[in-house]
Amino acid sequence: MTPDGSRRAYDGKLIAVTVERWGEHEREIVEHSDSVAVVAIDAERHVWLVRQFREPARKELLELPAGVTEEGEDPRASAQRELREECGLRGGRWSELGRFWTTPGFCREAMHVFLAEDVEPGEPEPEDDEDVEIVRWPVGEIGARLAELEDAKTIAGLLLYVRR
Repeated sequence: MTPDGSRRAYDGKLIAVTVERWGEHEREIVEHSDSVAVVAIDAERHVWLVRQFREPARKELLELPAGVTEEGEDPRASAQRELREECGLRGGRWSELGRFWTTPGFCREAMHVFLAEDVEPGEPEPEDDEDVEIVRWPVGEIGARLAELEDAKTIAGLLLYVRR
């Protein structure tokens, strides 16, 4: 399906906003690059999470390592890059757990969730604006600890992992 018309209302560094006309209704749509998240499991059977301050939430959140795909970048390559930058993790066996729309009511962003098993620790390579704390949970505790999470991609990614 396609709208009857559209116009760009805003262009920013991270997002753009398009106003689409669907019949008699207008919809404001946030344009955002696709994103990736990684359920990373090390040889000791721990899942790696990152705690970081999120300005919109006004607090620190515990999340899966994640980030946006760069233009033309394969989602798996994006996920591997993000995992290396945020956690220093490399290698492992990779598979895709799923893909979903983050907030389809107003945002055109799809998220790819990957599983990386038997990853190997190394030195993180954070971006200048990244300040993350690494947190590891035993895989066997994931189900019991889901209530500690407030980040939707992390909850979804861990549920996809647990149910596989």
